[in-house]
Amino acid sequence: MTPLPREQFPAVNRWAYLNHAGICPLPSSSVEALHRQAVEVSLDGEFTYATHSAAIERARASAATLMGVSSRDVAFVKNTSTGLGFVANGLEWAPGDRVVIPDGEFPSTLYPWLALADRGVVVDRVGGPLTTEAFAEKIAAGPPPKIVVTSWVQFGHGRRVDLAALSRVCRDAGALFCVDVIQGLGVIPARLEEWGVDFAMADGHKWLLGPQGCGVFYARESCLDLLRPLEPGWNSVVHREEWDNPAYVPDVTARRLEGGMPNVAGIAALGTSIDLLLSAGIEEIWSHVDGLGERVREGLAGIGATVLSDGEAGYRSGIVSVHVDGMPIPLLAERLKARGIACSARAGGLRISPHGYNTEDEIDRLIVAVGEERG
Repeated sequence: MTPLPREQFPAVNRWAYLNHAGICPLPSSSVEALHRQAVEVSLDGEFTYATHSAAIERARASAATLMGVSSRDVAFVKNTSTGLGFVANGLEWAPGDRVVIPDGEFPSTLYPWLALADRGVVVDRVGGPLTTEAFAEKIAAGPPPKIVVTSWVQFGHGRRVDLAALSRVCRDAGALFCVDVIQGLGVIPARLEEWGVDFAMADGHKWLLGPQGCGVFYARESCLDLLRPLEPGWNSVVHREEWDNPAYVPDVTARRLEGGMPNVAGIAALGTSIDLLLSAGIEEIWSHVDGLGERVREGLAGIGATVLSDGEAGYRSGIVSVHVDGMPIPLLAERLKARGIACSARAGGLRISPHGYNTEDEIDRLIVAVGEERG
């Protein structure tokens, strides 16, 4: 038995789908939610809005539960980049302000801070293994940073950052703490408020099992007023349906960042996917995926592959990356695709990322296929 029901994932009839660090296959219930919303609008137009607004708030509550935060502190966003932009462009900056961020970050996590160079913002990068000590050393090597930014899980080899420990370092330095959680949220249990994260964001199309172009954003209540809303609209004010009231009074919750009409269909599907995750239990999903990851490590190491991902318990994630001698990794990924096995080539390794509906048989099929392809 798998914690997520396999019958919810038609992709299993075509693939051993081990690429959730890329783009996930949608579960059937989320596809049905997308379709149902579209059909209702096609039949009744504006008269569906009250019902759909209530569904959005239910999805917001589910997302908050998954993140370990208050629903008041959650906004829906187009994608992870939008959430990062809300922070990078919403904060006040002065020449010499400093940002600390890991070297080798995913481009979208890095670019918003590099784009602040014309305001005199300095970006310092943390190299080597991303231990809390490595962050602390970089933070201490210059003026106190305004903000420390990191992915919870690095996209290439899947190393996980200890957010609670790093948050304490940030607090001691007087720095804000911003985390791209797209490669962890939905598969690893999260307690973002308890851990001291100030801002977090994730698109839905990876481990959240949601549609592309619809994600979640978290701003700690005490930090919300630090962000200048970048896209204010009718949906971002306290009197959001008083169409003749021109006063600009931002909502007191994170909803002030949402602007205009939300992606109603996308949120319906994302909320359905999150409810599927919550019903299975994130602890149960993580235990299952972690076990599959260990099977990947042992099986591929047993046929001569080099495991690039950190195997230590506190640093593991749903991503396992390996290097295989004998052929270029992109070619190996293509050969596996031809066999109906979905992985990806990233950061010099074959990146394998199963979820809660994948099975040990699928992992074994991968191991056999890699062995046969490398000859």
